[in-house]
Amino acid sequence: MQQIKAYLDQIANISDSDWKFFMSKLQRRVIAKKTVFLKLNEVENHISFIESGVVRLFIPKENPDKEITFGFSFKDQFISAYDSFLTQTPSAYQLQALTNTTILSITYKDLQDVYNHTQIGNLIGRLTAERLFLIKSKREQNLLNLTAEERYLKLFKERPELLKDIPLKYISSYIGITAQALSRIRKRI
Repeated sequence: MQQIKAYLDQIANISDSDWKFFMSKLQRRVIAKKTVFLKLNEVENHISFIESGVVRLFIPKENPDKEITFGFSFKDQFISAYDSFLTQTPSAYQLQALTNTTILSITYKDLQDVYNHTQIGNLIGRLTAERLFLIKSKREQNLLNLTAEERYLKLFKERPELLKDIPLKYISSYIGITAQALSRIRKRI
């Protein structure tokens, strides 16, 4: 619980009573490596904070080699099929733990209670949503403005742990190229 408190303390000053109320709504979940914990067409009922581990966001395909990985979340970040969570409609993608992962989750209903019963809830919700948006926007801009090699180098520079924890086929999908093209880039550099 200290990790999420440290993260939220960076965003805003939270009173003890607000923190206790928020903390009472959190549920720790341990997810085994390779487990898909939100499946296609399920409604996302949680927003979670990663205490440890790596999570992949992807669009499944009949042929697993054609899956589209479009996001990763790491320790000390929030994870959710956020569009499904906000609208309470079925998700168009899946969430998978790539490593043994521990998360702190709050349900949609409980988060609404936090918004309604604490002074800081709405601010935390808004700032967290803004951070998730900025991550998404940055990825889209990189896809539009950088070459595949530049995207790989930038990703490696920003997240060197990727190569240790994430299979190259997911990294190649994430940067929008084939595994063979990534292999050629890696040989060149």
